[in-house]
Amino acid sequence: MIRITSLFAHLTIAAAALGFAVPATQAKTPKRGGTLLFAVVSNPPSYDCHAEITFGMVHPVLPQYSLLLKIDAANYPKVTGDLAESWEAAPDGSKYTFKLHKNVKFHDGSPLTSADVKASYERIIRPPAGVTSVRKSYYSDFGEIDTPDDQTIVFHMKNKIAGVLELLASPFNCIYSAAKLKQGGNYPAREVMGSGAFQFVEHVQGSHWTAKRFDGYFKPDRPYLDGYKAFFVKSSAVIPGLIGGQFDAEFRFVTPQERDRLVGAFGDKAVVHETPLIAGNIIIFNTRRKPFDDIRVRQALSHAIDRWSGGEQLGKVSSQRYAGGVNRPGSLMALPVEELHKIPGYWKDGEAAKVEARRLLKEAGHENLSFKFLNRAGIASYTAGGIYVIDQWRRTGVTATHEQLESKLYFDNLAKGNFDVAMEFISDYLDDPTQNFVKFLTNKMSSLGYSGHQDTRIDELYDLQRRELDPVKRTKLARDLDTLVLTTAYAVPFLWTNRIVVMPKVVQGWHFTPTHYLSQDLVDVWLDK
Repeated sequence: MIRITSLFAHLTIAAAALGFAVPATQAKTPKRGGTLLFAVVSNPPSYDCHAEITFGMVHPVLPQYSLLLKIDAANYPKVTGDLAESWEAAPDGSKYTFKLHKNVKFHDGSPLTSADVKASYERIIRPPAGVTSVRKSYYSDFGEIDTPDDQTIVFHMKNKIAGVLELLASPFNCIYSAAKLKQGGNYPAREVMGSGAFQFVEHVQGSHWTAKRFDGYFKPDRPYLDGYKAFFVKSSAVIPGLIGGQFDAEFRFVTPQERDRLVGAFGDKAVVHETPLIAGNIIIFNTRRKPFDDIRVRQALSHAIDRWSGGEQLGKVSSQRYAGGVNRPGSLMALPVEELHKIPGYWKDGEAAKVEARRLLKEAGHENLSFKFLNRAGIASYTAGGIYVIDQWRRTGVTATHEQLESKLYFDNLAKGNFDVAMEFISDYLDDPTQNFVKFLTNKMSSLGYSGHQDTRIDELYDLQRRELDPVKRTKLARDLDTLVLTTAYAVPFLWTNRIVVMPKVVQGWHFTPTHYLSQDLVDVWLDK
């Protein structure tokens, strides 16, 4: 077993499930210079870290911003400082005090102070009218924020909760200029101005994003790179681009077949990393539309999907691999397999589950159900998963029309409730139920509660687990919450992802983790050319 010493010091993951590839310690001296070229298979819907949930924003945008704290990718999931030079917690957990590095500058030359950190976290925790903060449910127990001086910021807590430092260290918690936020306009949704290691140069929609080294960056001798260029491409272009040298890297993941092609092309000039990803696809039923307000219909559509067989089949040709509940398979708080087998959609016998699905649909009066199935275009894993579940539903007499939209339209339709059933995703930067369950809550608790259900039992259990500091009790609450979510089936997991990254050795200083949201500030990355 591997002990992961963070997340409230109790998360244990089986080494076999985690599967980390750990390269040997690098003894090379970093080289300064060069432009990193990498592929991104999604366009950023906007530039606003606080409003977005996709890697399509993180990979091109995040290197231009600083965080208060961050997860140390080299020592995942340890928390380390970014803008914060030091910090301390009150013994009773009532407040957390941070001291900032001095002489930090924004890209426009203005000083970054505690006022900017406060304005950014106020925007996350208590967003003003017209501002979207998709993770504000994480921070409902955060109280007032004080700034005694320009280098000090104090977070007061309404209640004790698990993992305060980990929540503050979200890679989505970009620190914005308080002055520019007051000005309004397109900042930060369509304007970039941060204090990160790289400074924005250009974004050509659907083509590329470029940034250059910020010479005023507060960390000595960083970054090593002169800059980077992110190319927005279709999934099919990634492997030829890597083999042909158009790209130095792709940071998300590849399929097993693509891995084998890259290994064949690069040989010992690349490192292969593999682990279950803290991400997977989920299926959302729009409960504001009939018949998806009927639990029998939702359970039937979940029952119809053979996840165990699907994981084996899709895992050979796509990134979708592991059946599981809302907590990642292999993590301590995940539902044991024997408990999963009792829940609709997770029966061991896939054919018996389909018989039960037909029975439930007949009982509900929807034997020949048909609907539109919203999915995200341009990403191979979504397409493969969509085709599989549509075929599974077909085998129970259900007709689903595959409607794939590019990322911005897709997210807009989800947010506005313009769908019947949708393929979406669960993904975050740590194994933690406070984050994992955010898309399964009511839309009063979370703006990401796209199903529109109003079942407050889920919200109440969610609150209980995040306020429980005892590891054993919290695990029990998290599993109870998982069972309730899977059984009510307002939204259900499909399959969790297998993260495979083939990293050419020319890219140094980047660290592999079980999430594609970390190690993306590119501060320590350099090119061995």
